[in-house]
Amino acid sequence: MENPVIILGAQTVGTAALDAFLSNDVVVYCLLDDDQKLQGTELLDVPVMGNTDDGELLKLLGKKCEVFVATEDTASRRSLTQMLRTEYEAVPVNAIHERASVSNHATLGHGNYVGPNAVVAATATLGNGCLLGPNSVVEARATVGDYAQLGSGALLGADVQVGEQAFVGAGAVIVAGVKIGDKARVGAGSVVVADVPNGQTVFGNPAVKV
Repeated sequence: MENPVIILGAQTVGTAALDAFLSNDVVVYCLLDDDQKLQGTELLDVPVMGNTDDGELLKLLGKKCEVFVATEDTASRRSLTQMLRTEYEAVPVNAIHERASVSNHATLGHGNYVGPNAVVAATATLGNGCLLGPNSVVEARATVGDYAQLGSGALLGADVQVGEQAFVGAGAVIVAGVKIGDKARVGAGSVVVADVPNGQTVFGNPAVKV
């Protein structure tokens, strides 16, 4: 990546994204965060300079800077990404840690974070704005919908489908062929052996509705 990156969000997701970029020797120009307590501070020696809608800094996007959206809240990530597209014609780049393994034969959208030691296998597909925690695994032909999140060590078996804005907790296992609906939530450590409807929360081994 030739251009430096501006990261929108300087908290947990922002820290992870910053570490991913730095692991690849990508220059991060600054972080932006709406928490005024963070503004004027530094994160891993990179300055936190202003709000996530700072027009003076965002006008650098395009020819001079790239952007990554790293806010904690899914709705916020979606709205900021839409704002970047409409107002600045900017599309977020992917933040893939140096120690992640992403197959050249996987399909990735924009603005995804792939943490250290995470694996995205050949023929797997990630949408836009997905967060894949450290040591998570997406096996062959599995698909992860836009703005979905996988916790550390989560495992998606072959042909699994994870819907948009779904959440799969740390260490959860989704067995091959299972479908996780949009905005569904899977508790940490669960083993999911049956489809989960849209918006439903499941937990346990085997996972059942909560």
